[in-house]
Amino acid sequence: MRRHELAEFLRSRRERLTPERVGLVRGPRRRTPGLRREEVAHLSSVGVTWYTWLEQARDIQVSGQVLDAVARALLLDVSERAHLFALAGSQDPAPPAECPSVTPAVRAVLDQLGPIPACVQNSRYDILAYNRAYGLLLGDMDALAPQDRNCMWLAFTDERWRAAVVDLPATLRLMAAKFRAAMAGHLTEPAWQALLARLEGTSAEFREVWARREVVGQSSKAKYLRNAHVGLLHVEHTTLWLGPGTGARLVSYVPLDGRTRERLERLEELAGARGGMRGGVPVEV
Repeated sequence: MRRHELAEFLRSRRERLTPERVGLVRGPRRRTPGLRREEVAHLSSVGVTWYTWLEQARDIQVSGQVLDAVARALLLDVSERAHLFALAGSQDPAPPAECPSVTPAVRAVLDQLGPIPACVQNSRYDILAYNRAYGLLLGDMDALAPQDRNCMWLAFTDERWRAAVVDLPATLRLMAAKFRAAMAGHLTEPAWQALLARLEGTSAEFREVWARREVVGQSSKAKYLRNAHVGLLHVEHTTLWLGPGTGARLVSYVPLDGRTRERLERLEELAGARGGMRGGVPVEV
């Protein structure tokens, strides 16, 4: 069923394209409503027979690199490209830079949650967006380089982040177990492999806990954080999924007592006075 759906989708995208849109000359005897199969194959630098088999729903192996070439030849937009790779059951080697889960509405929700610290993360723990309170919760998020805005990286390498976690050893072990469980569905993806290699090459502490091969799922958890600006915070770490379980999620730190609530209000005021931003970083989702 998936192969047939893929074949129909490719055929529909091919037939909607005119030769002029892709730089080809329309001949006088042309009867095809759009591009010919051999033209798509030529534009994609793949064999005509192979592309024909793809549109005939043959059981053939399709690499991500070839699908990338076909997507470019057919001028697919972001949604169409994602649909193509989903139908083919393949990983996109060049995913879009912007995360579609961080819409203006999601950013508005983040702002409205203040003074509750909140952020949007993907399953790789990249921090895609955050509100003012979160920006100063575990350090200074605005001061970090975009490639460093990742919870795993910060937990094992950033001294301010680590100083804010009261029970650091247990937290690091739990985070590594969650990361291993999440990575099971992304073992061959370059972005995940790059993060893993970066962690293993930098942190002996990560290598030690990673070698345990522990796994655990996502769950809410009460915890204490030691904020450098307002002091000890007692919060509940909560997760709301914005899409499938492997996609983006909204993470918040809800105060569990009145004192923590007051301190978070002061933290948000401080962030506002410092011109805290609703941060975000374009990353692969």
